[in-house]
Parts: sequence; structure tokens; C-alpha cells
Amino acid sequence: MKVLITTVPFGQKDTQPLENLNNAGIEYLINPINRKLDEDEIASIIGEYDAVIAGTEPITDRVLESAPKLKLISRVGIGLDSVDLSSAKRRGIEVSYTPDAPSPAVAELTVGLMLALLRSTHRSNMEMHNGQWHRYFGKRLSECVVGIIGAGRIGSRVVGLLSGFGCNEVKVNDLNMTSEICSDVNWEWCDKVSIYREADIISLHVPLNAKTRGMISRKELLMMKSHAYLINTSRGGIVDEDDLSNVLSEGHLGGAAIDVFEKEPYAGPLTSIDRCLLTAHMGSMSEDCRARMEIEATEEVVRFCKGIPLTHQVPMEEYVNQKLALDR
Repeated sequence: MKVLITTVPFGQKDTQPLENLNNAGIEYLINPINRKLDEDEIASIIGEYDAVIAGTEPITDRVLESAPKLKLISRVGIGLDSVDLSSAKRRGIEVSYTPDAPSPAVAELTVGLMLALLRSTHRSNMEMHNGQWHRYFGKRLSECVVGIIGAGRIGSRVVGLLSGFGCNEVKVNDLNMTSEICSDVNWEWCDKVSIYREADIISLHVPLNAKTRGMISRKELLMMKSHAYLINTSRGGIVDEDDLSNVLSEGHLGGAAIDVFEKEPYAGPLTSIDRCLLTAHMGSMSEDCRARMEIEATEEVVRFCKGIPLTHQVPMEEYVNQKLALDR
């Protein structure tokens, strides 16, 4: 069995994922370009492989058409917007993922970004490195209305973390507004428009699909308070990056923190706006969570190789949701 590992870095902080493959006698190739591959690049090298351990690279119908031997896509992470599930199903290709492993790291980074924006630590750091001394006034998290859009594995965990900061008001929106979120914080279900208008901090935790693509555009940004902060650690494409750049340049919003981008690596206009804190898709990049994701992904490959049922197979609900979103 031959495995293509497209996601990078891989096996750098913990060698267990590579040991899993070696011990099972599985031949593998780690992304030779050492960056996120585009559709053409994946299509050109995937043809001889039986399985792919994938990151957020586009595994489209055209890519799968170039992979006649492929029988398994083992996704390192939770997002499935980069994988054409219908095409994989039609070709008899199984898909697994690691839905729980990255959640703690993404949630903690989200709260860290909230604190950085509120106290302008990113701006002070840049200015200090340039020989400037300026003390910014800021706000404490407990004094803010926090809006969480998307209350799944990560969003609900963020709400839980906020309880440690004494937050008095958290507004939460999700497609499923009936489930209970375990938290000591004072939170309430709310519609998205109310969150846009009332929250001091808005954090996005939704999957990317046809319904959420471009969900935050100029219209939504201008609904937000002039001093509000926007955070996106979910998926690139949910926030219209050009609209955000224009709105920030016009002086609206206190700032933004963006960890995910429509095209990565990102080199767009947000890089010139110091009120916009940019990170290189680092949500899951704590040593423990990244290692857990890679270990779980390789364990699925080993199970598949041995004919053992997968333990993290993507549920049919995800296939249905992706198709419904595309049909809208």
C-alpha cells in the first residue's frame, strides 16, 4: 500500500505517526513541495497512491479522476469543504477525519486572539520592534459582549473557556439552537443579526459550504459596532477578505484577527492593516493537538490496510449536508 501525505508539516514534533506507517510496512511520500498544494499539483502526483493523508488541499472531482487506485482519504482535521464527498462516494473511496483532536487548540487560540485584540498587544509588539513606544488603552474580556457564531465542537468549547474570564454576556448562534452548552458563563441563543449589532467581539466557528461562503461581507461588517472585533479561526472564504480590508481601511471596526484564508499562503491587502492580526492557519498547531490529529489519521490508514473497520469514518450526515449546500 502506498500513501501520499499532502498535509505539512507532518511528523515533526512527534514521530509516532510515521512509526505507525513504518511498523505496518506502508510506503509513503510526504508532500515534496513542503507547502499547501493546489489542485493541479495534487492531480499530477496522486495517481499511484492507494490512500492520501490530507490537509486542506483541494481534493476535487478532477483530482479524484486522476487517482484510479485511491481507496481512502484520511483527513488530518475536521473540515471537509476541501473534499468532494459525493465524488469520493461515487468512486467507492472511503473518507475519515479527526473531528475532536484539533478542538482544544483552536478554542484556546481563539481566546488568545480575543485578548490580543482587546489589549493591542500585536500592535505594540510591532511598534516596539520599530523603536516606537505607545501605550494603548484596552478593554477586559469580562466587560465585553461576546458573540459566538457556530456552537459545535470548537464554538461550544470557546464559550466554556470564557467562563474563566468572568464574561457576563455571551450570545450564541447555531443551526441547532436546542442543544445545551456546558458552561458557567451567562450565555443565550441569539440570531446572527443581533450578534452583529450588539457584540463587542464576534468569533466565527462554522464550516465552509455554499451557505456560509461570503457570510460576512460588507453588509454584515457595517452592521457591527464601530469598535467591534471580528475573529475567524474556522475557514477561509467565510469572511470576504476584500470587504474586510476596505471596511477596516475606512476606519470601521476596532480590528480583526484572521487565522484562515481563501488562498493560503495569504499575501493580500489585510497584511498592510496593523489593526488586523494575521496568523498562518495555526489554530490546530499546538504540539499535542497536531500530534493527536496525525496519529489518528495514520491509525485509520493502518486499519484500512489491515481490513479493520475505520473508527472515524465521515458520517453520512456530512455527505448530505455538503450536497444540500451545493444544491442551494
